[in-house]
Formats: sequence, structure tokens, C-alpha cells
Amino acid sequence: MRLTVFWELMAHHFGAGYAETFARDHVMAELGGRTVREALDAGWEAKDVWRAVCIAMDVPAERR
Repeated sequence: MRLTVFWELMAHHFGAGYAETFARDHVMAELGGRTVREALDAGWEAKDVWRAVCIAMDVPAERR
């Protein structure tokens, strides 16, 4: 998954204004105690981060 697609999915689910705030501030156990930004910066694949977000935030199947 390209990062542009990842950020589009984030904006679609959380809203354009909140997606970045969530990515920067929300620490997730599914990402090993990292935020979305930290996981991406650490080299995690965007698709794996998106899957973790979907699990943690109960994203509906049709948006996954």
C-alpha cells in the first residue's frame, strides 16, 4: 500500500483534520506501543499499520 492511499483511508475514516492528530498522538498496543507516525517512521509497512488501525478502532469491513 502506498502512503498516499494510507493517508486517504485515514482521512476517510477519521476526517481530514483529525487523521493527523490521531496518527501523531494515539499510542496503540497493536503497533507495539507506538503511534501511527512512529510505526511508519520505524519502517512498518503502511498496509500493516492500516490493519492495526482497523483492529484497534473497529473500522467497518467495507472500509478496510
